[in-house]
Amino acid sequence: MTTTYAALLRGINVGGSRKLPMGDLRTLMEGLGYAGVRTYLQSGQAVFGSDHGDEDSLAAELAVGVEERFGFAVDVIVRDHAYLRAVAEACPFPAADLQPKQLHVTYFSAPVDAARFAGVDPAAHAPEEFRLGDRALYLYAPDGLGRSKLAEQLSRPRVTKGLIATTRNWNTVLKLVEMTGTAVRTVSRFFKSAPPAGP
Repeated sequence: MTTTYAALLRGINVGGSRKLPMGDLRTLMEGLGYAGVRTYLQSGQAVFGSDHGDEDSLAAELAVGVEERFGFAVDVIVRDHAYLRAVAEACPFPAADLQPKQLHVTYFSAPVDAARFAGVDPAAHAPEEFRLGDRALYLYAPDGLGRSKLAEQLSRPRVTKGLIATTRNWNTVLKLVEMTGTAVRTVSRFFKSAPPAGP
């Protein structure tokens, strides 16, 4: 059974280093046997289908492929459509009333709990605010991520130790839900229309 995923690559095409053209990424992923590969923006999002492996093994496979092909290591998180949709639907902030640059989601490679963030004082950064979700953190930053002091604190190595963490703005969060959902429907139509196997 083919599952549709989004791959989130961390820290590529930033500041002129770790350049990874999206066309080359698509070619690499197709070479790994992934189906229906599509990319979004230059910051490292790809949607694909796979009928083997799981999220962690697919992320590891893609990370190895990038390092072998492009010569640098990159952190990768892979998540399926159901998870991405659930994270968007569980947003604790009024997303419809905010500008996309004011709301961000940080995706983590593993579950996180409040103890990890005990050293971060939310009151010191008001009106900025964060909430935890399923392997995710929601950040409200009214002046945008680039000016967010709270985002600085949340991304410190002592907070993210042992995790891959990569952040996307709300537009990208919704776009990945849309793209993986479209891919799911496309795969479903294919199987409904495909001729039966056998002689």
